[in-house]
Amino acid sequence: MAGEILFLAHRTPFPPDRGDKIRSHNVLKALAELAPLHVGCLAETDADMAEEQTLAELATSYCMPRRAKPLPVAGVEALAKGAPISLSAFANKALHRWVRDTLASRPITTIYVFSGQMGQYVPQGWSGRLVVDFVDVDSAKFEAYAAKSGWPMRWVHSREGRLLRQFETQLAARADRSLLVSEEEAALMRERCPVAANIGALRNGIDCAAFDPANIRPHPELASAEGPHFVFSGQMDYAPNIEAVERFARQIMPAILLQQPKAQFHIVGRAPTPAVRKLASEPGVTVWGEVPDMRPFLAAASMVVAPLTIARGVQNKVLEAMAMAKPVLASPEALVGIDGENGEHFLRCENDAEFVAMACTLANEKVRAERIGRAARQLMLDRMSWPAMMAPLADIVGLTRNVDRSASRDAA
Repeated sequence: MAGEILFLAHRTPFPPDRGDKIRSHNVLKALAELAPLHVGCLAETDADMAEEQTLAELATSYCMPRRAKPLPVAGVEALAKGAPISLSAFANKALHRWVRDTLASRPITTIYVFSGQMGQYVPQGWSGRLVVDFVDVDSAKFEAYAAKSGWPMRWVHSREGRLLRQFETQLAARADRSLLVSEEEAALMRERCPVAANIGALRNGIDCAAFDPANIRPHPELASAEGPHFVFSGQMDYAPNIEAVERFARQIMPAILLQQPKAQFHIVGRAPTPAVRKLASEPGVTVWGEVPDMRPFLAAASMVVAPLTIARGVQNKVLEAMAMAKPVLASPEALVGIDGENGEHFLRCENDAEFVAMACTLANEKVRAERIGRAARQLMLDRMSWPAMMAPLADIVGLTRNVDRSASRDAA
């Protein structure tokens, strides 16, 4: 079947420097091999805007307006319309016009929606193929936030979860295929959207060549200091990550220090909130903030930790650490969707006491730690490369042959 694809993403897929953008980046590249690709997405930062030429070279046409609507404004709009804040935050008139014009002027046979909130751009009368990559069940995430929040955020998160669930159900019912990042997320979506058909998993992969410990020099400050060194990486204004590092710094690290007095915990990632920066005052904790390259920190780590209690889908931070041949200590929530055996490829820690015990044990058993790290990398090489994960896309979008995508390139 010939045709062209309209790809809609809530964030510019370049540079692939955070979890959602890593996935959209790899999906985008795979789709561009199948057919002419028209890309509508929203830029948020100067770094996003600097990647416009990269997008122009890949897409047949594109529209990339900057998302500048403040969250309070999005909240007021959402309240007035009785809509989820997530939809209002990513609504853009220029992008709506471009989608309408592109569908009218191009032979689009498939719309690929990346992240549920972009479903608002699909016209009600669209009769072609619709693929919705929800990635995660966002409504469940907001329900989890509500359960852990006090007033008034409990009300805000509860409202968002309820309205998003309604929107997800309606969108999944329209879609020819609904995709989630793991089978566990797909099962949750089936349970919450029983009227929807064709809900399945398209898992995340990992670039094992980019995350090859043989080619990465360990960060010199960590490499030259006594340890053990525990590393957490991630977007540090994201609530589940904030909660995870607070948990490790305040509840787990003090007990580790009793047995390993020179242990250090490194929090690495952009946009640390004041609450995260405050953790630098805790014994043994360093907050690095944004760094040009995460890989030297992973290379220098004794272990990578992922003590997440709210986690949706496959955690890229865990895949990256495993590809770097590092032993990973992770909560059950952080290991969802990752093939492997506990004790062989990673160490699953059910509670704080298990994090402490496993951390101190591996600090003293370096041979075992190295063995787990090697097994983790081999698992990534064997089962979780990006090409292997993206192989089903041609069938999913209903386009199975290459088409010249250089024709009629233009940018909006």
